[in-house]
Amino acid sequence: MVMMAGMDEHERKVVVEFCHLLEKSKQLFNGLRDLPQYGHKQWQAYFGRTFDIYTKLWKFQQQHRAILDSKYGLKRWQIGEIASKIGQLYYHYYLRTSETSYLHEAYSFYAAIRGRAYYSRAAKEDRSDLMVKKLRYYARFIVVCLLLNKMKLVRELVQELDAQIADYSSTYEPDDQVEWNLVLEEIKAFVKAESALAVLHAESNAPVVLTHRLGALTSPPVERSPPMCLSLQEILIVGNCAEQVKFSELSMDMFRMLQTLEREPRDDPNHLHDASPAGRMPFRPGPYPPENGAPRRENPHKYLLYKPTYSQVQVFLASGFKELPANGALLLYLSADGCFSTVKRPEEMGYDLGGVSTSAKREPEHKGSQAHGPQQRLAGGKEPHCLYPGDLYPFTRKPLFVVVDSDNSFVFQQVPRYFGQPLMVLMSPQETPPSLRELRHAGSLFTLFLHSPLAAFCLICNVASLPIQHWERCQRYVEQFLIEASRLVLRSRCESSVLQFFGDDFLRLLLLRYVFCDVVLHLHRSFRGRQQRPRCQPPLPEAELLEHPSLHHLVLDLATCLDARDHFPDSNELA
Repeated sequence: MVMMAGMDEHERKVVVEFCHLLEKSKQLFNGLRDLPQYGHKQWQAYFGRTFDIYTKLWKFQQQHRAILDSKYGLKRWQIGEIASKIGQLYYHYYLRTSETSYLHEAYSFYAAIRGRAYYSRAAKEDRSDLMVKKLRYYARFIVVCLLLNKMKLVRELVQELDAQIADYSSTYEPDDQVEWNLVLEEIKAFVKAESALAVLHAESNAPVVLTHRLGALTSPPVERSPPMCLSLQEILIVGNCAEQVKFSELSMDMFRMLQTLEREPRDDPNHLHDASPAGRMPFRPGPYPPENGAPRRENPHKYLLYKPTYSQVQVFLASGFKELPANGALLLYLSADGCFSTVKRPEEMGYDLGGVSTSAKREPEHKGSQAHGPQQRLAGGKEPHCLYPGDLYPFTRKPLFVVVDSDNSFVFQQVPRYFGQPLMVLMSPQETPPSLRELRHAGSLFTLFLHSPLAAFCLICNVASLPIQHWERCQRYVEQFLIEASRLVLRSRCESSVLQFFGDDFLRLLLLRYVFCDVVLHLHRSFRGRQQRPRCQPPLPEAELLEHPSLHHLVLDLATCLDARDHFPDSNELA
């Protein structure tokens, strides 16, 4: 309760107005968790009101800081809490829109909290809840920095978080100290696994931070012909790999695919993301999607689901399906452990061969005798949280592009085109050579090929680090491969679905990197048998594309450049 004694009328009005704005902002912010995460219009208006109130609150506390300090007793950690909420607001808006400019806005507020030491005196308040707010701020800031590839800062923040958790644990001996230590270990494991290859500055030997978002020269340009009519607009990224490192509801595969399917942000003078929030207030984003015929968003819209139930997958798929504009395509990315069938005589190809497990959740067991209880259901029924190929049939009414990274991926090669719409399925190898299986916790090899082909190539050739000049030299071989593969796709007799998706920058890049993965694994000595190579449906031409000598020569030249030629057959073996 704020004491009003000793205040004049103006000071009293300032304090009352601040308290009103603060309470209103908390109510609106807490209401965000109740909003549906799917769709566009359902949450747009609420976010707008929340941005408006935080704009007023941030500006108000800047204009009346002296009165609020002396009469209200405003503390620095309270300003930090407001800034942290604004950072969270922008981060969640980024997740719902896929626009990286909002990620930069989140970063600017989080960085200001650290730079201005807003939480520096939180421990002296003798309140464990304030320390928890500080720890949560650090965890959120680390996520944003990871997504922006600010790895040097990430490592600094991890060290600071480590010290803060130790201070929190020794001061309060809280019940949740084990949970916070687990969070810290998750972050450390994630940061360690994030860099599949160390690329180093020649002089200092310090690591170089690489970007894996789509840039102007990342995907070979093509002259769009009439069949190339599709544009990727909606993406659903699903992750559930038990052995894989994860942090903040993001597995490593999800994290890599999230960045792969985003463009590098363009320089925009309206987004002052490198400036301090001091002297400025947060801006309210415009309508999403743009109204009145404005250009479509820079990035496709994405949903992220970590260990979702079957119902959640269906709801989000249906939402993405509903939001597709004319000539829009939906991409479903699945990184999940296989759900294997026990049916001895498969009759229904869409369900009897198994699928991928989206969640570890189980249906509640019903009471009853052993003969009629759970054992009977498990023996005769199917796993409820397995996503089967047949579950995708309704969504083939519109253009659908599917990437399945799983040890049971090949069951998705039987999805039929009942509605005559473009359909493409890229499937990971179902088996990995024994020498590489211990690396699964750091992410899937197939997704790494789609994310950073050269890093994946180095991984299977036991190349742990490269000077930046050597990386760039090798990267040119990969670029030449993708350009040549693009030329061969356009010249070969590919099915219509391939060409229809090929006009989109993101989907073309995935297809060409898939070709690189397939050719490399086919040539590499460690990969044996069809189960250790990827597949796609419809299949790509073998002689005209996958077996083409020009692509094989580029792979072998790359291996020579990396001094890894012994991992591949010699000329006599290839003849």
